[in-house]
Amino acid sequence: MSPRQLERRGNLIAAALALVNEIGVERLQMRQVCERSGVALGTAYRYFSSKDHLLAAAIADWHRLLLADLVAELRSPRAGMLPTDRVVRFVRHGMRAYQRQPQLARLRVAVAASTDPFASEALQGMARADSAALNAVMAQVPPAAGDLVRHIVGHAWQGELTAWVTGRTTLDDARRRLEDVVRLVLTPYEAA
Repeated sequence: MSPRQLERRGNLIAAALALVNEIGVERLQMRQVCERSGVALGTAYRYFSSKDHLLAAAIADWHRLLLADLVAELRSPRAGMLPTDRVVRFVRHGMRAYQRQPQLARLRVAVAASTDPFASEALQGMARADSAALNAVMAQVPPAAGDLVRHIVGHAWQGELTAWVTGRTTLDDARRRLEDVVRLVLTPYEAA
């Protein structure tokens, strides 16, 4: 894409995220995103085939920035912090970010349920970003087990976000269960 196209795409994503935070996922319409971003509706559909595609790209971009911040914060080893505690801190801070912006947690859950093929691509990108971020903070896990451990932690995170967003649990219970999963899965690698 040209710099102008990248700017338009970025404007659409920024407008979508702002509107999701203001009015929620369910009420958002492409027309509103276009008005907010200054991009014509027909042009918007050149970048994103559907509202689900746009929303998936938006949450994927936001989530990728969140992960980069979390990894940067935890990159330097802290005195006395076990590797498992570092991963617990990573998921705790990630859940806190979604707590501060609950509409984005709802968006992530809605996108995860989408059947749009382009949304699926964005979800696969999010899964790769999750895996890379977890890999950066889970140095103690041997490579042979790493894929499965990252898969378990990633799915536990998505499951607890879904349970919280849908009202099946409290945020505190979701956070505690997620931290328990991390400890359960990673503690065997502490001694290794």
